[in-house]
Amino acid sequence: MSKHILPHALSIPAIEKLRGKRIVLASNSPRRKEILRTFGLAPDIVPSTFKEDLNISHFPEVHEYPVATATYKAVQVYEKLVEEHPDDAPDLVIAADTVVLTHAQPVTSDTDYSMLPQVNQELLEKPSSKEENLRMLLDMNGGVCEVVTGVVVVYPVLTAPGYNTKSIDERSLVYFADNPRHIIDAYVESGEGIDRAGGFAIQGLGGILIRKIEGDYNNVVGFPAASFFKLLDLLVEEDPDFLEV
Repeated sequence: MSKHILPHALSIPAIEKLRGKRIVLASNSPRRKEILRTFGLAPDIVPSTFKEDLNISHFPEVHEYPVATATYKAVQVYEKLVEEHPDDAPDLVIAADTVVLTHAQPVTSDTDYSMLPQVNQELLEKPSSKEENLRMLLDMNGGVCEVVTGVVVVYPVLTAPGYNTKSIDERSLVYFADNPRHIIDAYVESGEGIDRAGGFAIQGLGGILIRKIEGDYNNVVGFPAASFFKLLDLLVEEDPDFLEV
């Protein structure tokens, strides 16, 4: 049995193709690791050292930003491992980057996000202090933000530069309840939101702030597993050389 495929993994084309392959996650995120393990993957963990300092203003489409960051992370780890261990090079490197963006305010709670007006979206940085976290959460209170995760896979091919990349971006909307000030203050004091995209963790104490989401819950946590496995199944179906090099 492949060390990277856990016994409970579903027998789908993507999983079967990965048996016996070296799988690497270019992230030290415990949340991404746990989501992958939930669906039966236990990759080697090799965190990327990419600084994640791309200028978002250079991207005409804001949703390209996390995909670009994830691409740099995945390629950096793939090239590093190939150089350091050419006889044990990875067959698949997975990287992801999650960002939180401002979003248009829905007219009613039942308004589908696809019907909302197109407006310029701003990146909500990770707060570095409780003061920044409080300001961010007060701004979003009773409103909505968009969580976007770019996921990139890198795998070897025979043509230059020796690898190929494929990517997806997954988008979810997070609707904040109209929280009383004492709940927001208590959450900020917990410190959980510090250095987290958007200043909250939906899978933790931050869930108390959230009324509902539209889209993939796992995407909001940090890794859209359903879309990831659909991407792998598509590669298995459309590329006969996928993971065969």
